Amino acid sequence: MDLSVVIIEDNSHYRRSLETLFNHAKGFCCVASYGSAHAALDEVDQRLRYGHEVPWKMVLMDIDLPGINGIEATRRLKARLPQVSVVMLTVFEEPATILEAITVGADGYLLKTTLAPELISHLGVIASGGSPLTPDVARTVLSLLRSKSKLSGVAASSAQPTKLDLTEREHAVLQGLVKGLSYKQVGAKLNISIDTVRTHIRGVYRKLQVHSVAEAVARALREKIA
Repeated sequence: MDLSVVIIEDNSHYRRSLETLFNHAKGFCCVASYGSAHAALDEVDQRLRYGHEVPWKMVLMDIDLPGINGIEATRRLKARLPQVSVVMLTVFEEPATILEAITVGADGYLLKTTLAPELISHLGVIASGGSPLTPDVARTVLSLLRSKSKLSGVAASSAQPTKLDLTEREHAVLQGLVKGLSYKQVGAKLNISIDTVRTHIRGVYRKLQVHSVAEAVARALREKIA
C-alpha cells in the first residue's frame, strides 16, 4: 500500500512540484496539499468532529507559513494525530530551529535543497522507523546542546554517560537509531525481528520519557546515552 503524504507549503510552485513527485514516486501518493497550516488543521478538526478517518500517514511541513507557522502547526497536529509522521521540509538550518521542531514532536527535519531521489529515500527510512536525524542534523543538535551546557556552567566534557536503566539490548537498539539505521537494519544487525526491535524501542521511549525516534536520539546525544 502506498504511503499517503500530505503537503503543507505556501509556495504554490514548490507545492505543485512536490505533488507531482509523490504521485509518481513508487510507494507514495499525495492525498492532500495545503497552502497554510490553518487550512490543514481545519480539515483535521472537521474530520475528527464527525468521526471520520484522517487517512494521513506522513505530513511534509514547511516552517515559514502564513498565520500559524510550521513548528506551532506540528505541535497542534501531533496533539490531534500522534500516529502521523511530521517531517519538516524547510530552508532553515539554524540549530535552535531544528531543536525546537524536534521538541514539539517533528519526526524528521529535511532541507529543501535535498534532491528528489534523496528526499524519497529519507522519507522511506522515516516511514520504516529509522532515525530522521541525518548525521549533519544530529551533529548540529549535539553542538547546540553542548553550547547550552557550557553556558549553564556545566562543561559538556564533564557529563557522565548514563543508560537510564536501559537493558543491554535496548541500549544497542538506541545506538542503532542514533546512527540513523532503520528498524529493519537494527534488527539485522542485532539478529532480531522487527517486532522485537519495536518492543525494545517502546521500552526506550518509556524509560527516556520520549514519544518519537527524534526525541530519543536527541536525548541520547544530549546525555551521552548512546
